Amino acid sequence: MTAVAHATKPQGKSPPPEIDPWTHRVGGLIERYPRFWIGLGDRETRLMEERIEKVSVDRPIYIAGLARSGSTILLELLARHPDTASHRYRDFPLVLTPWLWNWFVDRAGNQQREAAERAHRDRIKVTPESPEAFEEVIWMAFFQDLHDASTGIAFDKNAHHPRFETFYRDHIRKLLALRGASRYLSKGNYNVTRLGYLKKLFPDARFVVPIRDPVWHVASLMKQHRLFASWESEDQRVRAHMRRSGHFEFGLDRRPANVGDGQAAAEIAQLWDDGDEVAGWAAHWASVYGYVASQLEDPELAAATLVVRYEDLCNNPAATLAAILDHCALADDGLTEAARAMISAPTYYEPSFTEADRQAISDRTGAVARLFGYD
Repeated sequence: MTAVAHATKPQGKSPPPEIDPWTHRVGGLIERYPRFWIGLGDRETRLMEERIEKVSVDRPIYIAGLARSGSTILLELLARHPDTASHRYRDFPLVLTPWLWNWFVDRAGNQQREAAERAHRDRIKVTPESPEAFEEVIWMAFFQDLHDASTGIAFDKNAHHPRFETFYRDHIRKLLALRGASRYLSKGNYNVTRLGYLKKLFPDARFVVPIRDPVWHVASLMKQHRLFASWESEDQRVRAHMRRSGHFEFGLDRRPANVGDGQAAAEIAQLWDDGDEVAGWAAHWASVYGYVASQLEDPELAAATLVVRYEDLCNNPAATLAAILDHCALADDGLTEAARAMISAPTYYEPSFTEADRQAISDRTGAVARLFGYD
């Protein structure tokens, strides 16, 4: 597996990913009746009470940053560790009832399929057993307007949602028991807006926040947006799948993350509506990572958080991963060697940005980028 950077030059058209009819239909039921599935998840917890009564949530690990920042590569590596358990592709769509659903899948004659490149067309190959970011399904079931850009989606240390917190903690315990692991591993792009809240729920949590040079990050996000918007225009099932799995980062349902600044979120949405993709993405980058910087002014949260620059991961994967493992209190278990073999510095070629585009990115991201070591 190679970490690659995507330029903004157009590439050959590829067909939309296939969404099987069963997943599409059941995903629609879960989307329409979240309370029913939450109740079923509660019933599952009661049925499993004896199996999970001694399972605790110990030092959960959260990978959280904007899409296209290297989060999937980090998830793939950390999910190889025998102590960690994460959601997998096989867990969708019945994410809210992991034990019952996995019991069914294991008995349904589901055969291990050969690894294939994931929908993003970024050379990362996956199978149904590969780790994936499905935690957002739980958050959306409890918070119906979570991704309404007109309202804030940030959860700080003052947030208090007892019903969700009980379900969420039990869900993690069930996943740990199901996978026979001791450490929960989550990749969730939107969790970057919830670091304070998650730290409050789990005081010993460890956070890994990937970040990327804004010029290349904007280029990659633009490419993915065009790709998914094209697919969703061809097949509405792709659009529904993205929405139901909690992915609003790009595509026809793209929405800016409102981290408490409604005016900034409205400006980003307006820039996109006006077709000013570069300025819109740059403003979004600055909004999200500016929020992260403000949150890390809390010394306790800062101590629990490691910011990982994509460029450092690509240029020195073994040393960067060693620092991540140390931060997360995980033994190496051969992962630094795996990182060295899997990741290489991408062969960049210049994104097709004009000087005006580059200046717009610099103007909108410069102050925040410098906080993270980008000049």
